[in-house]
Amino acid sequence: MKFITYQDVRGPRLAALLDGERALDLADAAAADAAAVGTAAAGAATQRGTPAAHFESMLALLRGGDAALDEARRLVAAAGADTAGCVPLAGLPLCAPLPLCAPLPLPEQIRDFANYELHVRQALASSMKLRAQAEADPAAALQRLGASGMFAIPPVWYERPLYYKANRFSVVGPDADVEWPAFSNRLDYELELAVVIGRRVRDVSESQAMDAVFGYTIYNDFSARDTQGQESSFRMGPAKSKDFDTGNAIGPCIVTRDEIEDPDSLHMSVRVNGELRVETLSGGMQHSIARCISFLSQSETLYPGEILAMGTVGNGCGYESLSFLADGDVVELEVQGIGRLRNRVVKRKKE
Repeated sequence: MKFITYQDVRGPRLAALLDGERALDLADAAAADAAAVGTAAAGAATQRGTPAAHFESMLALLRGGDAALDEARRLVAAAGADTAGCVPLAGLPLCAPLPLCAPLPLPEQIRDFANYELHVRQALASSMKLRAQAEADPAAALQRLGASGMFAIPPVWYERPLYYKANRFSVVGPDADVEWPAFSNRLDYELELAVVIGRRVRDVSESQAMDAVFGYTIYNDFSARDTQGQESSFRMGPAKSKDFDTGNAIGPCIVTRDEIEDPDSLHMSVRVNGELRVETLSGGMQHSIARCISFLSQSETLYPGEILAMGTVGNGCGYESLSFLADGDVVELEVQGIGRLRNRVVKRKKE
């Protein structure tokens, strides 16, 4: 199943995609179903643990667990050609003109891994080049910095999954403008596959970790690269380079785990203003999704509604080639089986 969150006069609404033209508003469908079958059946549904409250939001559905997902499946199956509770779509991947929100507008938590060696290696090389360019003799500085070993991948990266926690309050969805942070001159995109946690787990083994996965979405970790370079000199962070309003884009939908046969073989791409920047596959993670989940859960509880971004794929950002975004650029990330996440970066006009 594919779940979206859309906006109407009542506020954000949870819906399941039926086809390229329709989505089913699950709360409306549950209410119509209860009215059709009568009070007794509605009471039975409540006893099954799947009240309509589980369809008030994507987070409510995730917290509702298997029972809520099963009830959503039943409602979708019952919808058929019926238009009751349906909202129109112009089709995936953009779902325009339906006003989509992020499918999970306020996650419980966001953690972002650095999990692809090519990206890490090339990003470190770019950081070294930018630092050298700021010195009086860039060529000599580049040689000195390269010999220092400061920009080599540390052994710990190969040994354990490394991540940072992102700002869960700065999430936006497809077709939302991303506000260029005023403190930065170099803004960048990042192409990432993200996992949505659907089950509460602690100290879970790698062999059982995938049972905690509800589904997948696309994640664009917009980054202020000049600020990131300054922060990294302290060997802590990232901080403001990743922390600004609208800086975390996810969407266009959340796809349940059963629809993604192999999350390591998904075709992924980036386009900026329609120009293809990279086509690649999701495979090649240093640490598997199961390993990342198991590692996180050591002496720590993971909750339904957490987002785990698996890291930027190799060549999945402009930083690796020192090509950054400009005001008004439109970035489109596409992942097989999920859709396309489109956002425009915009500088706020000074008043």
